[in-house]
Amino acid sequence: MRILFLTHAFNSLTQRLYTELTAAGHAVSVEFDINDSVTREAVALWQPELIVAPFLKRKIPDAVWRHHRCIVLHPGIEGDRGPSALDWAIVRGETAWGVTALEANGEMDAGDIWASVDFPMRDATKSSLYRNEVTESAVTALNLALERLARGEKPRPLDMENPMVRGRLRPAMRQADRAIAWHADDTATVLRKIRASDGTPGVEDAILGVRFCLYDAHQEGLLGAQFPEAEPGTVIAQRDGAILRATTDGAVWITHLKRVDADTPQWKLPAAMLLGARLASVPEVPLPPEVAVDHPTWRPIRYEEAGAVGYLHFPFYNGAMGTAQCEALCAAYRAARSRPTRVIVLLGGPDFWSNGIHLNLIEASEHAAEESWRNINAMDDLVREIIVTDRQLTIAAMQGNAGAGGVFLALAADRVFARSGVILNPHYKSMGNLYGSEYWTYLLPRRVTPEQARTVMQFRLPVGAQRAAAMGLIDDHFGATPAAFRTEVDARARALATAPGFDRMLAQKRARRHADEASRPLAAYRADELERMKLNFFGFDSSYHVARYHFVGKVARSRTPLWLARHRDTRSRRDAAGSVAAAAD
Repeated sequence: MRILFLTHAFNSLTQRLYTELTAAGHAVSVEFDINDSVTREAVALWQPELIVAPFLKRKIPDAVWRHHRCIVLHPGIEGDRGPSALDWAIVRGETAWGVTALEANGEMDAGDIWASVDFPMRDATKSSLYRNEVTESAVTALNLALERLARGEKPRPLDMENPMVRGRLRPAMRQADRAIAWHADDTATVLRKIRASDGTPGVEDAILGVRFCLYDAHQEGLLGAQFPEAEPGTVIAQRDGAILRATTDGAVWITHLKRVDADTPQWKLPAAMLLGARLASVPEVPLPPEVAVDHPTWRPIRYEEAGAVGYLHFPFYNGAMGTAQCEALCAAYRAARSRPTRVIVLLGGPDFWSNGIHLNLIEASEHAAEESWRNINAMDDLVREIIVTDRQLTIAAMQGNAGAGGVFLALAADRVFARSGVILNPHYKSMGNLYGSEYWTYLLPRRVTPEQARTVMQFRLPVGAQRAAAMGLIDDHFGATPAAFRTEVDARARALATAPGFDRMLAQKRARRHADEASRPLAAYRADELERMKLNFFGFDSSYHVARYHFVGKVARSRTPLWLARHRDTRSRRDAAGSVAAAAD
């Protein structure tokens, strides 16, 4: 089937649906929802049999939905309408939510229903729910809709009189709805408000006389009691760039802020960095990665052991890894290597494995090129440490999505597993033709053919876990949910650590590393990559710096990139027509 995606951006949900539908043999092209005339032109060029809207901020033009079947994926239960569906669900403490596939009409989210898929809610951020439960439910809902279309079925009208229909029209959530009443709201309420606003727009609030948006909040189960006299809202401690604020019944960590009253563009950055000298009297309360705790808290890196297996967690916000974070993780990894374990499992975070260097921190630095250089070298140091590990076997367990250098960080491990719903973007070119480092020129050819390597690095398209495993980029994919994935990873890590052939496998690993080093030293790969990166950072071509600014500032695209908009490529339109015809035969 010829399908056109009409979307505000090529976000995580759109990428997942793209990989699912293309893997199923559909010819998919993408158009960003820029204006009505561009949308009409895209439809005329692609001549789709179906238009899918995975992520829209306005209604589809009348001239399109009246003449073409359009299915809108709404992140809400049946009957729910409005642009803040998930926000309201979190704030209201809903225990179950869902995704509805609707036939587009002249009213937002009010069309006939093709499918509705519910899921249990977690205590999590809006972004986390969107990347996990919403995405999985959207995949299921769209597949159900496609099956019903193939059978010649029609969507059913929305019946608001049905008592089973719980959804209602709700307005866009305002900052007044999100505002924290520090002297009245308990910890659970504070967490819900910040989690409902995570990603965008954040919760506006004043901290030490400055107005910020708050992001990424976590409960603290112990330290709040150590400051019984603290007024709710007061900053009582700091740790690794995050601040701890007292609540009426405890405390919450807030890791990121963004200024809202400045005259210049502002970025989402670590809280302590933005507050700076205002935190001079606020105590640091470090918590090393290896220290076990039995209460809720927050730290960026955590290490634990179970038998002969060590687990290293690094749930960095949005998967971004700044220079200091890379250095801290490298130190934690060296400490893990020194332990008497047989297997080290690198787990990243539950939402992201890693997305490579920290573009926000680079953009906020006084000298972006120099900070880019420091950051990529810190990433390279970390990757090298994993590659040269010779006392343990290593597993990269990708619970969440990965991009750019984060993918090659995973490939440094001996075994690479991904949750089945994970999306990989193992390329750098979208960031102003960045060449990339992280020893990719060594790691990628070990796993895929030269032709596959060229495709991966040049085509700028997402790769689903199933395809990644099929081409050898990763070793396996499994687990429909993060919990199921983690359970299977634990089982495989234990089996590897206790395998009768463990010593043989370790010896083979050492021999291969020795042979590779003799053939071409790791230092040579790194030097060549960094020579190219130096041109990206310090050369006359400013493409990387412009692309980074646009990415960090979330500047809306003025057109759809040609690698997504196949309908604007004559050859792609011809190839797609041939594929669909062949499938029909």
